[in-house]
Amino acid sequence: MSTLDLGLVGNSRTSALIDRAASIVWWCYPYFDDDPICCSLLQSDRQHGGFGEIGIGLEGGSAREQRYERNSAILVTGFSDGAGNAIEVIDFAPRFYMHDRLFAPAMLVRIVRRVSGRPRVVLRVRPAVGYGSAPSDMRCGANHVSYTGATQAMRLTTDVSVTDVTEERPFFLHDCITMLFGPDETVNGAVHEVGRAFYEKTRNYWHRWARNLDIPFEWQQEVIRAAITLKLNAFDDTGAITAAVTTSIPEAPHSGRNWDYRYCWLRDAFFVVNALNRLGATGTMEKYLDYILNVIADAQPAPLQPVYGIRRQATLEESVASSLDGYRGMGPVRVGNQAYFQVQNDVFGSAVLAGTQAFFDTRLERPAGIETFRNLERLGDRAVELYNVPDAGIWELRRSQRIHTYSSMMCWAACHRLGVIAEHLGLADRAACWNGHASRMHAEICKAAWNEKLSSFVSTFHGDRLDASLLLMAEFRFLEADDPRFVATVHAIERHLRRGDFLLRYDEEDDFGRPESAFLVCTFWWILALAQIGERDRARALFANVLGKCNHLGLLAEDVAIDSGELWGNFPQTYSMVGLIQCAARLSTPWEKAY
Repeated sequence: MSTLDLGLVGNSRTSALIDRAASIVWWCYPYFDDDPICCSLLQSDRQHGGFGEIGIGLEGGSAREQRYERNSAILVTGFSDGAGNAIEVIDFAPRFYMHDRLFAPAMLVRIVRRVSGRPRVVLRVRPAVGYGSAPSDMRCGANHVSYTGATQAMRLTTDVSVTDVTEERPFFLHDCITMLFGPDETVNGAVHEVGRAFYEKTRNYWHRWARNLDIPFEWQQEVIRAAITLKLNAFDDTGAITAAVTTSIPEAPHSGRNWDYRYCWLRDAFFVVNALNRLGATGTMEKYLDYILNVIADAQPAPLQPVYGIRRQATLEESVASSLDGYRGMGPVRVGNQAYFQVQNDVFGSAVLAGTQAFFDTRLERPAGIETFRNLERLGDRAVELYNVPDAGIWELRRSQRIHTYSSMMCWAACHRLGVIAEHLGLADRAACWNGHASRMHAEICKAAWNEKLSSFVSTFHGDRLDASLLLMAEFRFLEADDPRFVATVHAIERHLRRGDFLLRYDEEDDFGRPESAFLVCTFWWILALAQIGERDRARALFANVLGKCNHLGLLAEDVAIDSGELWGNFPQTYSMVGLIQCAARLSTPWEKAY
């Protein structure tokens, strides 16, 4: 049975998920949003074992342990049997500088080492095409096998007998073997030496990258793992950062809440920029800001969408991959995401909040100026026009539209930050204009979204329901953290949405019924809000509980089952890893008081 006990390997160009038995169960090749040549994660039990997976087995043995090499994206899986035979499998995607340029091809490297005894292993290389609809065609050479039928052919170059690979014959492992999975091109050099060099250079790259991170005193390993995961979800070519590397892992069992998350949501922009800034990951942040600002420029004169493709594609037509039964047989498996044409008015604030960093961060090679400000003002104009107009909201309701408090607040944030930027640029008249809009909007939101009976802000104008996004009012500086209305709202949300030590995003019927699982980032928002209102001890206890739900490698999905604590939803979820980074930074003992 599939689980989310998976490790992520990648290099910001390609990425794959590997299970505890060292099987590559999900790999979109060559890039994040392409056809998965490994797709067994979304195959039911009846489909398993045919094709759509790259695996390995130790005759008479099984996998015993799995870990990342320290401060790296290199995954190691250990196998052993009861007779003293043991091997380890090392998986990674090459990433390092060569000839003063970054080398990060759409390639995975697998090195299998003998640890002890006389182990006998078997290799299974069974890529699929067409979202699991058929096996790849195979063409053999002297030291390689090419797998074709997908958009781009994949070649395995190896020092293993090609017959042992294609016929899956067990063989004795005397020392080590190397498998290079990548473009259908000739590899220059001996396979073993190429693999060894790639391994050493990639390990050194990640060690240098981790050394430059700005991390809190507490929870250092958890933050480093989250930071590396965030880096792996970034697409180097454009700077986009995907919400996750998977599609259609259900948010809860048999819920039908199966979505394709291999795209870039603008609503994540502020949080991602904030986390990257905290980490000091300036290069990744600057590329991401470039992506956001280019998307804004692309959108003229079209409306700004909630989500875009990793290459800034605007159209993400949604379809169903009927050849895949789905995670544990819980389909459908969706390709594309129809949220791209939804009306979500919070996007204006999300984009402006993210872009604000570019005006004030002097580390950036390309600080923003007047032209960028003019582009952002266009978003501000839309925010003024639409702040009190119904939309689908942050939770992307598909069949209803209301005036959502969060969307209105984000429109306010767009105007407020434009005022701040204008003052910074010395544009007094524009600052006065935007500050005026922000002041007027703030007054209306405070009046229309406050429910006197509940003593709380509510999720829609003149409504009586709450949702977790209201916890961000202080984070966005809409209210001060010590404002009695914010404190009361935090406590009201606890009363209505708390389930055990987690928080629902909302508790009302939507297009798919009533939510059953806890959206992890909402629990992180709750933790941040508690810290802001002075309930630090409670916040730390809740944070420790969430950390206990990470899988064995420190990764989080989108959701958690409230009763069992099992992870659900697309994986690994950028939003969740960003929430972990933010909470650790907010709650940790400062370095200057650590010892």
